[in-house]
Amino acid sequence: MTSEQPKKDIRIRSQVYDSMVKSPNRAMLRATGMGDEEFKQPIVGVISTWAENTPCNMHLHDLGRVAKKGITSSGAWPVQFGTITVADGIAMGTPGMRYSLPSRDIIADSVETAIAGQNCDAFVAIGGCDKNMPGCMIAIANTEIPAIFVYGGTIAPGKLDGKDIDLVSVFEAIGKWNHNDMTAEEVRRIECNACPGPGGCGGMYTANTMASAIEAMGMSLPGSSSNPATTEAKLRDVEEAGKAVLNLLEKGIYPKDIMTRKAFENAITVVMALGGSTNAILHLMAMAHAANVDLTLDDFNDFQEKVPHLADLKPSGQYVFQDLYEVGGVSAVMKYLYENGYIHGDCLTVTGKTIAENLAEVDSLKEGQKVIMPLENPKRKDGPLIVLHGNLAPEGAVAKVSGVKVRRHEGPAKVFNTEEEAVAAVMADEVVDGDVVVVRFVGPKGGPGMPEMLSLSSIIVGKGQGETVALLTDGRFSGGTYGLVVGHIAPEAQDGGPIALLQTGDSVIIDQDTKELTMKVSDEELAKRREKVVIPPLHTRGALGKYAHLVSSASEGAITDFWNKSENKR
Repeated sequence: MTSEQPKKDIRIRSQVYDSMVKSPNRAMLRATGMGDEEFKQPIVGVISTWAENTPCNMHLHDLGRVAKKGITSSGAWPVQFGTITVADGIAMGTPGMRYSLPSRDIIADSVETAIAGQNCDAFVAIGGCDKNMPGCMIAIANTEIPAIFVYGGTIAPGKLDGKDIDLVSVFEAIGKWNHNDMTAEEVRRIECNACPGPGGCGGMYTANTMASAIEAMGMSLPGSSSNPATTEAKLRDVEEAGKAVLNLLEKGIYPKDIMTRKAFENAITVVMALGGSTNAILHLMAMAHAANVDLTLDDFNDFQEKVPHLADLKPSGQYVFQDLYEVGGVSAVMKYLYENGYIHGDCLTVTGKTIAENLAEVDSLKEGQKVIMPLENPKRKDGPLIVLHGNLAPEGAVAKVSGVKVRRHEGPAKVFNTEEEAVAAVMADEVVDGDVVVVRFVGPKGGPGMPEMLSLSSIIVGKGQGETVALLTDGRFSGGTYGLVVGHIAPEAQDGGPIALLQTGDSVIIDQDTKELTMKVSDEELAKRREKVVIPPLHTRGALGKYAHLVSSASEGAITDFWNKSENKR
């Protein structure tokens, strides 16, 4: 008869509380419910970006409780934390939008601080909106303990007169109203029906883009990116994540083992195939930096040239993300791409298995579905996210051309130093077909915070000028943006980039075939203008002041710890 083997101690940080001198620490932990048996268990954090101010995140605290059930059932002690979020759709077009991108790094730092400060052994991060998702992923890379990301899920489509609508429908309705194509009451009906409940914005916008990228990377359980917010499937995948993170802890699988160069390539491939947001480029570079993976802006063009755009999803298509879920979801798309040689199957994932092993258990796309087009007849033969270069963007710029038929646009610039001035000009019909609207001094430093221009771009589309008027900025665009738009122009105006020298009337060329973004102004003239250009002082106060002084160029991912960029990469 053999004695029972003692259970293996898999704690990697919380062992610091074991010694006699840590009695005061344990005294406080006892007040939270821990006892002698619990002190032997791993402490697993549950971070949710819960907030009552937005449908994207309003349900995440409840999902955190579900994750805790999975952790408890696996023999660990769960501890739930919270962090901030900024709702892009609500902040859009307001001064609050300047805080959106900075919130990504504040979230990353706060999650790292909470998890490391309390000596957690592992954690589950639950996010549901644009910046808290990459924020959580940056923290996962920086904390260097086993972790899993869970997406809070997409919102259900709004319904109006038998048609699916969403938040972008409201933004575009403003342009239609301004163009006398829609009454104020019709706009109100769209407003009142667009957002029926919890979940991230429903098209292939930034939240769903980043959820898809994270699953493709192997950092979420299969199906997590697709399961809608209010379904039983979402509750199951949240609870399973609580169990799966203990499996990672037992097997000694860390984020660095999953977030490899090949994993990022899988993420980029899926983003291109689904027609994801331009924000994915910014966020994936920042996540790669945190994970010590070398990923540059120009790497995205390599995948743009070889990965076709397959998804007929909003904003350029007709379906919403829940439609994709109903025909098999992101996992089924990954299976299709893997079977056709587009996905690395040997990458490790949070299941403890490889991508190929996970996909072997996934159903294929439903027969007869129309959301994902076949490889032999794609929506576009190459990817919809293009990095442009030229004398207007020496460090690069990013265009999203999904659904845009115009291959080349040349026209006179109409230059504005604020989004508000540009919106006023468009609403007053001062912008005409052929124009190139330019909004500058809204980059990472200049904004500060690199605000998105969804309000402006949607009004242009709503007025019927989506393919006749180009829109350029050193700021960003929402994943919901559609039309002839180019953002992330670098160097930004605040850094004295060429966009600061552009003048109204200058001829600008945007060419997606040659990947060109140029202004027809001579080097000699630009030199003269540079001597006279006035750059406003950097913001100096509070969170935005800190951000403006720390943040790097958009061409580097707008990261705030740029000083370690030269470290060795994997």
